[in-house]
Amino acid sequence: MFNDQRSKKIIFVAHCILNQNSISDGTADFPATVKPILDFLIKENVGIIQLPCPELNCLGLDRGNPKGSQSDVIIENTRIKGALKNEIVQKKLQLLIGQIVYQIEEYLKHNFNIIGLIGINRSPSCGVETTSKNNQEAKGKGFFTSLLLNELDKKNINLKMLGIKTSNLDEALEKVSQLF
Repeated sequence: MFNDQRSKKIIFVAHCILNQNSISDGTADFPATVKPILDFLIKENVGIIQLPCPELNCLGLDRGNPKGSQSDVIIENTRIKGALKNEIVQKKLQLLIGQIVYQIEEYLKHNFNIIGLIGINRSPSCGVETTSKNNQEAKGKGFFTSLLLNELDKKNINLKMLGIKTSNLDEALEKVSQLF
C-alpha cells in the first residue's frame, strides 16, 4: 500500500510557521510564512502538516486582549498561557489534540516516517524547550505541547520535538536540519 511517488516522510509544524498572520499582535517576524524553514522542508521532500493554532482556535485572533500588542510580549504570553488553562478552553484543546493524535496514528500504522514536530520556543502554547511563565521565558513546554505529549505518552508514541525561534533564523535552520 502507498507504493507510489510519495516520500512517506511527514513533519508536523506549529501553525505559525506556515501562517504568521495567526500569531499574537506584535510578534510576527515574517509577513506570511517562515519561508526559509519551509524551503528547507520542501527540499527534503517531507510532507508538512500544519498543526492547528491552539490560541487562535480557543482564544481568538486577539487572544482575548485587543490591546495585547501594547503589553510586553512575555507578559502577554504569560496571560495567554493562563487563559489556556480555562476549563472550556481545555475541552477545545482536547478536541484539537485528538485530531492530531489520530493523524499520527494513521501515518505510523501505514509505516510513514514521522520526522518530528517543530514548535515555537517561548510560546505559551507551542513551546518545546521554553515557554512563558511568571512573565519571563522559562524552560519547559507550552500548555498545548504538554497536553499533546501526555496523549502521545498514553499511546506509547515517541515523537522527536524541537522548538525554534523565528527571530533567530540561522539557529532555527540548524536545529531543523538536525532532524534529518
